Amino acid sequence: MRAQTIRFLVLVLLSAGFSLSASNRKTFAADGDAAVIQADRAFVQAAAKGDAAALGKMLDAEFTWTDVEGKTLTGEEVLRAVPKDALGDESGVEVGERTYGQVGAVNASRGKVHILRMWVQRPGGWRLLVYHEVKQMEQPSTSAGSGVKDCENPCKMVPFKPANEAEAAIIVSWQALETGVTAHDAEAWAPHIADEFVQISSNSDHVISKAGRIETLNKQKASGVGSAPAPLVSAKMFDFGDAVIMTCLHQPYSGKPIHVSRLWIKRDGKWIMSISYQTTIQSAAAK
Repeated sequence: MRAQTIRFLVLVLLSAGFSLSASNRKTFAADGDAAVIQADRAFVQAAAKGDAAALGKMLDAEFTWTDVEGKTLTGEEVLRAVPKDALGDESGVEVGERTYGQVGAVNASRGKVHILRMWVQRPGGWRLLVYHEVKQMEQPSTSAGSGVKDCENPCKMVPFKPANEAEAAIIVSWQALETGVTAHDAEAWAPHIADEFVQISSNSDHVISKAGRIETLNKQKASGVGSAPAPLVSAKMFDFGDAVIMTCLHQPYSGKPIHVSRLWIKRDGKWIMSISYQTTIQSAAAK
């Protein structure tokens, strides 16, 4: 599988200070798919110009755009009034790309603002399926969690009916990792997560790697602090061979709902999570 040789180097290369200049953008990638990168640059340029005609040729029929406020637009809504990219024309931003077969994931970042774009390979070429913005907190969260210890949803059940064997296997993997989160059990959580895993949330002030999440789980286990994950309200899955895109709505036990975009990949016969972007829906009522 090509994903085994392609690594998402945004965090690694950032820390090393490495950059490649291309069209006034810094690209942090190894063996990235040139077609995906080219399509992504064309999208950014068209969006900056508000060129709906050009964008219409790039968007997938199921396309959605989620902004930093958590508002999600359909492709039709975007083409009627093209939103502003939170990073402008993205000149000089940090960009990473990794491709898993029929899915290409692009990350663009500057400071606390991050954008995920997931491209999918259709018969007519690469099309953009998910555009997801996240603006991180300026300071670490002071929340002690909900205090809820028992995880019914999503650990034991979810309001989602898998359409095939792959989706069913992903739900099983997800429930196992969330059970591990609830128990602060890093050894139970880790097997369901890709080594290049990255999580970016509007409820956190930093990018979370696999190693970082393991460290947090171990600290929570030692202190006893933590709570069950936010229950799932609804979800959609988009299957592309050994890569599946999952978009979700979660409602925490307290606070506002959260829109989440995830990428699952099949590696060594197992489904594991590679990417998770999470944005609180600011216009929604808090629970």
